[in-house]
Amino acid sequence: MPELPDVEIYVEALRERIVGRRFERARIRGPFLLRSAAPPLEAAYGKEVREVRRVGKRIAIGVDGGLWLALHLMIAGRLHWRAPDVKAARNALAVLDFEGGSLALTEAGSQHRASLYVVAGEEGLSALDAGGLEVMTASFAEFAAALRLGNHTLKRALTDPRIFSGIGNAYSDEILHRARLSPVALTGRLSDEEAARLLAATRGVLAEWVDRLRRQAGGTFPEKVTAFREGMAVHGRYGQPCPRCGAKVQRIRYASNETNYCPACQTGGKLLADRGLSRLLKQDWPRTLEELEALKRR
Repeated sequence: MPELPDVEIYVEALRERIVGRRFERARIRGPFLLRSAAPPLEAAYGKEVREVRRVGKRIAIGVDGGLWLALHLMIAGRLHWRAPDVKAARNALAVLDFEGGSLALTEAGSQHRASLYVVAGEEGLSALDAGGLEVMTASFAEFAAALRLGNHTLKRALTDPRIFSGIGNAYSDEILHRARLSPVALTGRLSDEEAARLLAATRGVLAEWVDRLRRQAGGTFPEKVTAFREGMAVHGRYGQPCPRCGAKVQRIRYASNETNYCPACQTGGKLLADRGLSRLLKQDWPRTLEELEALKRR
């Protein structure tokens, strides 16, 4: 799922291409993409784009008259900038035609979860926002208060859009590795020093990846948006060496997601129980990297 750095780069690219230009029409091909009925999408036709902004993981396009088009790409949605009035590709859920170019929305797979809402005014746009804290501008007091509002694991807290805005599975792994904190540590037990370390890591990771992705795009429209990127420390690097200490990166698998972490850097050498393997191995589940390696050699 595109997260804060990816969405920010999309927003920057769209600002350059559509602000000050007319939104001419939308060609909706996905039957479940448009999730709102009033105001109608047609009400935005022919109006000039005034603003593009990020709202959590959504991309919001504001046009004259206070109307907003709010796109959520979910897991597999991606955007592509094309020539004006381009013919819609077979996997396109929608093409938004602007003066000077067309924005195509595609989504891989058969479970189409991407959404488009048309809302009126700031109030309508705010209603789509889960309310999570914007960590790049929050004070430490605000960050610590949001973190300790409930007693959750750090992984869950970082990825909950009601707590923090724009952070998902990939960058939460990178943040926790940078902060040297366990993904299953409880927020209620975090010291002030650990919370400060987490805030610094969150800001550092997100800012660095925004800058890195901006440089990779090089002024072109970002086409290679993925959750697995070259240069990540732990996310998607199961079994590979941690760039900090060399220990093998481990994972916790659940549903369609996984958490990647370094036992040596983040959990004091302890292996966190993987749901699938724990059920298989039961009492034989290894507790340390040494035990895991010994188990593999049997």
